[in-house]
Amino acid sequence: MAMMRLRREDPRIVGAFRLHRRLGAGGMGVVYLGSDRRGQRVALKVIRPDLAEDQEFRSRFAREVSAARRIRGGCTARLVAADLDAERPWFATQYVPGPSLHDRVAEEGPLRAADVASIGAALSEGLVAVHEAGVVHRDLKPSNILLSPKGPRIIDFGIAWATGASTLTHVGTAVGSPGFLAPEQVRGAAVTPATDVFSLGATLAYASMGDSPFGHGSSEVMLYRVVHEEAQLQGVPDALAPLVRACLAKDPEDRPSTLQLSMRLKEIAAREAQGLPSARPPAPRERTEERGTLRPTERYTERDAPGREPERAGAQRRGPGPSSRPSAPARTGGGSRNPQSRPGTRPGVRTTSTGRRPANPRLLRQRLIVFVVVTLVVALGIAAAQALQG
Repeated sequence: MAMMRLRREDPRIVGAFRLHRRLGAGGMGVVYLGSDRRGQRVALKVIRPDLAEDQEFRSRFAREVSAARRIRGGCTARLVAADLDAERPWFATQYVPGPSLHDRVAEEGPLRAADVASIGAALSEGLVAVHEAGVVHRDLKPSNILLSPKGPRIIDFGIAWATGASTLTHVGTAVGSPGFLAPEQVRGAAVTPATDVFSLGATLAYASMGDSPFGHGSSEVMLYRVVHEEAQLQGVPDALAPLVRACLAKDPEDRPSTLQLSMRLKEIAAREAQGLPSARPPAPRERTEERGTLRPTERYTERDAPGREPERAGAQRRGPGPSSRPSAPARTGGGSRNPQSRPGTRPGVRTTSTGRRPANPRLLRQRLIVFVVVTLVVALGIAAAQALQG
């Protein structure tokens, strides 16, 4: 995260925290890097003077901070302290080292499907905790997601929209905000957890494509597209595109829940990770007789491995190729022997890789009976001989 030196007008001490650097500025105020006497680092936001004079804002701000205290979970920046009665209200959250998702994509380009799914799964799980606390983020976007060494973290939850202002009030405070707002926000309707699902879908599309799914343009143009036009998802991997499109449904009722989203993204992340070229060794060839006896999980794994299904289907259509191992001779009614078979074997009997016939249960039972009978006869003979000598 980029840091800037403190300006002359910036405070040096707020509450119990000493301020060191500027982390950024937005529609609500300025965010600073601070620390307490124990050295704990925090991201501290001080509210703008004009908002501090608005009593309605203060009351809304107090309710949002109270709700934020109830959020539990490792995917959010924990609220450390706040002063709602200060001349300029402020709050401090745990400092999260690492770039934002927006900066990472801007510097390195779109992320791999496995990485996008993994980040999305963690964010979905974090939103479950946020919503259970009665908070709706309302401003989820790439710049509000920090990629820490311990995983993605959501910042500025539920506070950026505490004033209840219209969408255009804060346009320009963060890159691409109009392209990540849900249609109900643009219309001024009530927000719900489904609102965050829409924003998360737009964020995952951005991480996959390096651009907003609603393109570029003025705020009015972008907001019109969000409400009336379908998202453009060219460039989103096929594994993610259907789920992202479901998140971007215009009707909140048509979007998946955060819990459903988390579970599905975990599945996609695992599958994409296994599908990497070096992720798994080639599967062993199957014998023709055993292809119909695979367990469902084995069949699923092979079917979903990249490039394997067309190859197997093609092999079934073409039959064994020149490099295939010779198959066992077909059984015929004439009883003719295979010239290459081992002496003493019957025609048409399948052998193992060592050239021996597989064990016959009926033959094993017969041999066991003969062995027992012979053993008894020998034992009786020995006993009779000893009796005669005595």
